Amino acid sequence: MKLLVTADFHGAWAAFEKTVETTRETQVDAVIVCGDITHFGSVQQAAQLLSLLLQPNLHVLYVSGNTDPPQLATAEINGAANLHASCRNIEDYNFIGVGAPHPTFEVPEDKIGQWLKTGANKCAQTKQSVIVAHIPPKNTKIDLAFLGGHVGSLSLRQFIIEKKPLAVLCGHIHEARGVDQIEDTLIVNPGPARKGYYALLELAEKVDVEMGRF
Repeated sequence: MKLLVTADFHGAWAAFEKTVETTRETQVDAVIVCGDITHFGSVQQAAQLLSLLLQPNLHVLYVSGNTDPPQLATAEINGAANLHASCRNIEDYNFIGVGAPHPTFEVPEDKIGQWLKTGANKCAQTKQSVIVAHIPPKNTKIDLAFLGGHVGSLSLRQFIIEKKPLAVLCGHIHEARGVDQIEDTLIVNPGPARKGYYALLELAEKVDVEMGRF
């Protein structure tokens, strides 16, 4: 299964249009949006932007970010799957989501852990899992902020260690674009889509990742 992974659009319409072009060029099965769809916009704006991605035979999966309206975490957008505290099964994989439905950069750790467990409980237990998050896990290359501190989630890191997902896809820290691992779990921050960054993932027994820019 092939994924186009994006994050941090911050309302950039042109970045969504470029993403559509990239999905067609790369012939992916799904596009993943790891939050910050809008830049303090409305649910209606988020729906308009996500609607640009909708195409036949293409799955669109998303979580909300801290610059999205809190209501987006529970919104239903036709044609796109809201993964926050939920699970979506596609082919041989479970996609579990945790967004950041809070209008500041602070999301309580107990809430993150609760949302992850709620999503995992909705999954088919026999399937391999992929986590779609806005905030990265703590103490990795991809949660290292510009000023030098690790600002990711301890709850997400603990969930990774316990559940051993195949991959974790996230964003939020624009300057920490890259790839890392926690034990055997691949962690990917594609970088901000508003600046043209994305990642391509091929899910199989081994996960292949390619960082790109449109």
